[in-house]
Amino acid sequence: MYKLIALDMDGTLLKDDKTISKANYTAIQNAKQKGYKVVLATGRPAKGIERYLSELNLIDDDDYAIAFNGAVVQTTKSGEIIAENLMKFDDLSRLYSLSKKFNIDIHTLTPNECITPKINPYSRRESFMNNIPLIEKPFDKIDKNTSIVKIMFVGCKEDLDRIEPLIPKEFYKDYTVVRSEDIFLEFLNKKVSKGFGINLLAQNLGLKPEEIICVGDAGNDLAMIEYAGLGVAMGNAFPQVKEAANYITKTNEEDGVAHVINKFLIEQAG
Repeated sequence: MYKLIALDMDGTLLKDDKTISKANYTAIQNAKQKGYKVVLATGRPAKGIERYLSELNLIDDDDYAIAFNGAVVQTTKSGEIIAENLMKFDDLSRLYSLSKKFNIDIHTLTPNECITPKINPYSRRESFMNNIPLIEKPFDKIDKNTSIVKIMFVGCKEDLDRIEPLIPKEFYKDYTVVRSEDIFLEFLNKKVSKGFGINLLAQNLGLKPEEIICVGDAGNDLAMIEYAGLGVAMGNAFPQVKEAANYITKTNEEDGVAHVINKFLIEQAG
């Protein structure tokens, strides 16, 4: 029997206009009332999902969120960190050098800021979407003790499509590299993935993979979909995500999350 459902946000829970549909909202409230644990698992920082957690009433003492693609697992009410796996300043220097080689924009996320050496539309979007300050600062001027959660190459889809196959193999060996959106290519601590974050939370809660449903659409959701007892791909998911999933639901514009909750949780509970 399933006990927890983990939901990606962009392209999954959220519609294209970044709102939560009435059907998805109602399904989540029904699942919570029946005792199921609903967890948001996102590439966004925790601050970037505060309003959604509040809207969904997922801010009780025993509510949790997976942020930064699994780099941070925390409670939603107090913000207590259950686990975190960060990057090092040397990683920033190394990836900055690679970005200059490819002539692609870059930014890094700390727990509370987005920092870029050059303001660009994609970093502006990251800042606006997550309600965090966008700081323009040369990377060599960043305090070396700064907590670096993830580093991102950002640009149009065509540019990222071009450079992704050209990234040297050692970078894939040393980092978790995921395409969270067409315009975002993310580098994280090698340990980190949403699957890693879900596993840490499951251990904390005493849950087994077969008791967990994970729902997502993009490359950064692949690890948690493969980890879950029931891995679900959205109808709008990347092809490789659909291939890995046990079930394909409707799109994010068609209340695909509500469909999964109603089919596998509400109806099963009777």
